[in-house]
Amino acid sequence: MENIFDFLSVAAGNIWTYGVSFLIVLSVLVFIHEWGHYIVARLCGVRVETFSIGFGKEIFGRYDKNGTRWKFAMIPLGGYVKMFGDTDPASTGHKKEVESDEGDARPMTEEERKVAFFSQPVWQRALIVFAGPAINFIFAILLLAGLYMFVGKPVTPATVTAVEVGGAADTAGFQPHDIVLDINGRAVHEFGDIQRAVTIALDTPMDFTVDRDGEIIQLTATPERNELTDRFGFTHERGMIGILGPGNGIDISTIEAVNGQTLPDDINAKRNVISSQMGSDFTITLEGFDEDSEFRVDPVTPSEQPASDESEVSEDTVPYENILFLNEQTGAIDILTMSPLTAISEAGLRTYEITADSLKAVGQIITGVRSATELGGIIRIGAIAGDMAQQGFIALITFTALLSINLGLINLFPIPVLDGGHLVFYAIESVKGSPVSERSQEYAFRFGLVVIIALMLFTNVNDIFQLVF
Repeated sequence: MENIFDFLSVAAGNIWTYGVSFLIVLSVLVFIHEWGHYIVARLCGVRVETFSIGFGKEIFGRYDKNGTRWKFAMIPLGGYVKMFGDTDPASTGHKKEVESDEGDARPMTEEERKVAFFSQPVWQRALIVFAGPAINFIFAILLLAGLYMFVGKPVTPATVTAVEVGGAADTAGFQPHDIVLDINGRAVHEFGDIQRAVTIALDTPMDFTVDRDGEIIQLTATPERNELTDRFGFTHERGMIGILGPGNGIDISTIEAVNGQTLPDDINAKRNVISSQMGSDFTITLEGFDEDSEFRVDPVTPSEQPASDESEVSEDTVPYENILFLNEQTGAIDILTMSPLTAISEAGLRTYEITADSLKAVGQIITGVRSATELGGIIRIGAIAGDMAQQGFIALITFTALLSINLGLINLFPIPVLDGGHLVFYAIESVKGSPVSERSQEYAFRFGLVVIIALMLFTNVNDIFQLVF
């Protein structure tokens, strides 16, 4: 029960961070998604009756000059765009009659039929439906590209600085200072590429091409399955091979033991012990890891350490403060600002990688490789959003891009009621030359609704269960 009390206390004490920030992010993404449907519908000549942020009773709204009702509703966990001629916001059916000024039903006029969603060619209907998920991906690309242009992208060299003794990388033959060139034939440009590839690869052998002092070597490592628990009690499974990169910045104060010998707390005493080991590789035990987790390192001495273009390492540099000599001064982590075209290209690639990894994770859950308990609902998403907001604006923007990608991806799943389900019906219609029968669609939409409700219940109950137990 401690986890849920911890969560509630943190959330209550940071209501703006954990509540309002989440609702703002979600509302923005819902608006972007529905605006995609709306703008393409308008371009195709379809009349839009309602644009709603949220579900349920209307809080406030207004009509625009085109007759569209723009409104906010009571339940802020989604939204919809209702097209003219649809029986409901999910477009599960259509009607050929409208209500007259007297309140009676009358057949649509020819002019009204022209602006009804159901009367449009199948390719236009498919385009309108696809526009929602598509603009979520576009929005994510623009967010990431904006960060890369105006803030910069942190880039850490794909260099192994420490190898966990007995870990998958150690067994495979990795050594400190190995430079990873590619994984399974896919080029590696930075250490983050290694982390992303390994994290998603549970119990799956991976082929690494590394540069070791100019010699190209092939290594095969199988990531070990690790279950991590965040501060609220939510569990996550990730693959790990047991390497550290330059960005880890091993500070001398975090070293608890050298070659199995516990070090005193005094920083100078630690420095003396480490100084005596220089010239050969040795093992260290670090804070934040299991007591039996040792890492093999081979530090570079100050005279051997390459300096960055911005600054030279002087003789006055305090030795062994960072035993790897891979700190900010020596260019271990570069912040690269990009031109617009480069930023968009890089953001597009990152969006593709996130999408591919998400699909792989879903496949792992379906096949049982990954636990379904990793699926999170509103509570977990809200907790992550709050944590990102506390970390700062950049982290929140990055999370918003990630959530936008996942929102677009989820809506493309071929489940009736979702956009992907509609696209399946339109694909069938284009092949057979006529729409799927309304009866068949009705049953399919009912099934899809049951699936969505069941999934929502499972994810949110799972969140509560992990918080409680």
